[in-house]
Amino acid sequence: MPGSNSSVRHSAVAEPAEPVALTVHTLPTPDLGSPALADASRTTRGRLKMLLVLLICASPVVASYVTYFFIRPAARTNYSTLIQPTRSLPELTLHALDGTVVPAGSLRGQWLLVTVGPSRCDAECDKRLYMQRQFREVLGKERDRMDKVWFITDDGPLPAPLAAAVTAAPAVTALRVDRAALAAWLAPEVGHTLEEHLYLVDPMGEWMMRIPAQPDVAKVKRDLERLLRASASWDTPGR
Repeated sequence: MPGSNSSVRHSAVAEPAEPVALTVHTLPTPDLGSPALADASRTTRGRLKMLLVLLICASPVVASYVTYFFIRPAARTNYSTLIQPTRSLPELTLHALDGTVVPAGSLRGQWLLVTVGPSRCDAECDKRLYMQRQFREVLGKERDRMDKVWFITDDGPLPAPLAAAVTAAPAVTALRVDRAALAAWLAPEVGHTLEEHLYLVDPMGEWMMRIPAQPDVAKVKRDLERLLRASASWDTPGR
């Protein structure tokens, strides 16, 4: 029937679909102005600045050591034994001759020419103290960059003549220290004792050279002059 056909055609026409609605949820943005984030940012910047300063300060030291140890190694003939890696000055318990406690860190800031021995210094000990003085003096105008240190490994009194010699200008920095604690830092060549050598410590407190027992004075002088020349750009006399 006409009416029914019309009804069918009408119902066959699909209703238009409703558009799909998309909802975009914005993510919360961090509050960069919050006190916690501002403090963290300042801390990070401060650490980076500190690291940069340390690198700048250390670069001359590193450069001089690289020059001495690694540049043209075939042309370098050091007589004394280089300590690689170097050994840092530990927190030794040190006492001056009058019993005053001396902080180990106070030794930093100068090159140190170190000898080791008991208070009752025998002939060999006396010879090393003499060589220690001579090695410093042959450096001429550079000698003020180096201090003499005698680590005394017992609590006994010094004989009067020795005490007078130690305190005579230029004085030796005489410090009492436990021998076992010292031996954990300094070490002799195989077949020798701790007392048989002179040791060289750099201004940063790093033990970096051991002078042979019964040394050749001219060859040791050459080693010391080379080291002081290589470090001249960053090391100055006096602590």
